Amino acid sequence: MAIPQTFIQELVSRADIVDIVGRSVQLKKGGANFMGLCPFHSEKSPSFSVSPSKQFYHCFGCGKNGNAISFLIENNGMTFIEAVQDLAQQFGMQIPEDDATPQDRERAAQQRAKQATLTDVLEKAGEAYRRHLKNSPKAVAYLKGRGLSGEVAREFGLGYAPEGWRSLASVFPDYDDPLLAESGLVIFNDEDDKRYDRFRDRVMFPIRNVKGECIGFGGRVLGDEKPKYLNSPETPVFSKGRELYGLYEARQALREHGFVLVTEGYMDVVALAQLGFPNAVATLGTACTPDHVQKLFRFTDSVVFSFDGDAAGRRAARKALDGALPYATDVRSVKFLFLPAEHDPDSFIREFGRDAFSRYVSEATPLSRFLIDSAREGCDLGSAEGRAHMVANAKPLWSALPDGALKRQLLAEIAALAQLDAAELSSLWGQRPAHSAPALRPRRNDRAPRPVRPGRTLPPGRADRALQIVLAEPSAWETLSHDDHQLLCELAAPHGPLFSWLDSQVHDHGAQPWPALQEALQGHEFEAFAVAQVGKVFPDIENDLQELRQILTLERRRRMDEELKQLAARAPSDPQAYEQYKQLSEARKTNSRA
Repeated sequence: MAIPQTFIQELVSRADIVDIVGRSVQLKKGGANFMGLCPFHSEKSPSFSVSPSKQFYHCFGCGKNGNAISFLIENNGMTFIEAVQDLAQQFGMQIPEDDATPQDRERAAQQRAKQATLTDVLEKAGEAYRRHLKNSPKAVAYLKGRGLSGEVAREFGLGYAPEGWRSLASVFPDYDDPLLAESGLVIFNDEDDKRYDRFRDRVMFPIRNVKGECIGFGGRVLGDEKPKYLNSPETPVFSKGRELYGLYEARQALREHGFVLVTEGYMDVVALAQLGFPNAVATLGTACTPDHVQKLFRFTDSVVFSFDGDAAGRRAARKALDGALPYATDVRSVKFLFLPAEHDPDSFIREFGRDAFSRYVSEATPLSRFLIDSAREGCDLGSAEGRAHMVANAKPLWSALPDGALKRQLLAEIAALAQLDAAELSSLWGQRPAHSAPALRPRRNDRAPRPVRPGRTLPPGRADRALQIVLAEPSAWETLSHDDHQLLCELAAPHGPLFSWLDSQVHDHGAQPWPALQEALQGHEFEAFAVAQVGKVFPDIENDLQELRQILTLERRRRMDEELKQLAARAPSDPQAYEQYKQLSEARKTNSRA
């Protein structure tokens, strides 16, 4: 989605940053600004300032700063697009979608309206479930028996669905409203044309998105009936493969504790919060997916998966490994915690205490070790056949990792176990396939790099113009080849470092509009230069792309001409230089005709 910069500017100008920040941070007037405790790091004295005149926030402790959009991105874990959509919805503004047809825009508007209506319906049901909990002694007794306090129950919005088949009829006078079935609250039986509540006689756990909106429910029986847990079905607002229970409630704790603990059940999350680990979340009755991992890394760079030590727990951990591998960069930490087979996190911490659980967390298995263990499982490394089997198991796991120091170290370790040289194993595996997370592009370094000659320059104006084009319209970067990227990134400062920075941004986050890039540029050595360049242009993507390709073509020809001159000077006395001269001359002619 390409959002015009003028719309972003208008949206930010309409937003009241004091109101937006104030929903998450308790602010007090202090002179011309408002002050509060920083939501991005732990502090006892307020150092977080919000300026209503500048529509800007700044923390004097950790240095975080930005506008309303960047606050929603940093604090709520939203993407840039999600933050813009959220603000636009608040002010009733229609986001212009330059590349969408009128029909597409109409369908998108209808979808947003439907989603807003469904969350309203779910919120109303959640309120009813909370009222029922207060009037249900057996449900209250169950929660107290699990050691939960009223404070934690209120924080997570726990409720109770009564035993009756149509208790929601007292909440929604039009029980036949299709929205009740579409939201997953009511089941409609086509055969006998009957409707009844999906959740009955269960403790209710509302599932919230990163904005705090109720998008679904999980219900747990009070006894041993089956199924023990029942989740909302897939709806226009709820997808269990993308959402995590407790993430909204854990946002601040993730920053304070420095890691997220991923568990398998709602009760684990609530019980851990009660017992001193409010940084826990849970998958929603499904295996951990790449979408889950990507969402978690918006809030923290350290993830600990907690699983039972039994066979089912090992299988769940193996699936989590698959989901985590594409995002396991050198600056992130992924670990796997395996409790004794008879325990889950809730029961373990109650029996052995918080300190014992903390030790288990600190000693969790790193991703690198679990990858090796998974690859060698069932393989006899004492035989050539067993080692070959291990290598075959390891290849798809290793290939899914992004390029970096971790990946290269693991190549050497796997090679050593296989009794091969790292170069031999690399040759055996060949070029790695695209990894399993389609949202990530391979880095330039995933392919054999050309010799880099840092510090090259373009003729006056060309480097500036190329930088202006790709910063104003970052999707242009993705249309360029590996060699194009290499050519631009090896330029002298300030251009080369800025092209390299943009390449990293597009690799990690995809193409982002200039306002998002400008936020990410803060603190960069050449920030001022980049901002000045973008201020000189008016994007015209089709013509700009043609111009960018022309710049690159001209630069290649110029470099070939330079090299031909050097080879021509050596050719009379150097047969090898003469052969190179002939080959490059042919390439130059081909390039000229292109």
